[in-house]
Amino acid sequence: MKAKQTYSAEFKEQALSKVLRRGSQTVGSVADELNVNSFTLRNWMKGTMSAARGPGSEHAKRPEDWSLEDRLLALQQSHGLVDEALNAWCRERGLFVHHLAQWRSDFCAASGTGSRRENAQEVRELKQVNVQLQRELNRKEKALAEAAALLVLQKKYRALFEGEAE
Repeated sequence: MKAKQTYSAEFKEQALSKVLRRGSQTVGSVADELNVNSFTLRNWMKGTMSAARGPGSEHAKRPEDWSLEDRLLALQQSHGLVDEALNAWCRERGLFVHHLAQWRSDFCAASGTGSRRENAQEVRELKQVNVQLQRELNRKEKALAEAAALLVLQKKYRALFEGEAE
């Protein structure tokens, strides 16, 4: 088994700066030049990115990872902001304006829908329709497979007996 290679902090910094200045080169080609495993180099890159964000930073969350409470709080905080102020607020939190618009419409749609009982009934009906369509699809697939098998057998039969007739 190969011994684990350790690298100095200076080497890591130089390697990362080379990766950042690589231009059109791939990370793998830079790793080959430095004689470092590409996965090691990628892990160093990930480590520097997560360290730059800092622990508990708002930027660590993707927009889809925000909880409903956080989304509502973000909508409240951003309410009334326009243009540059809104864009700056969004940049600080790693969002785009369209995320806020989508969250706002989601909250409005959720509050404007009918009762849960109606929604549950609709879901139940859709599941029943889905089951019926699946049964019909299975039946048609079986019929198609049977027809294909009959055609193959017919072709073999013709080939067999026409060959003997000659």
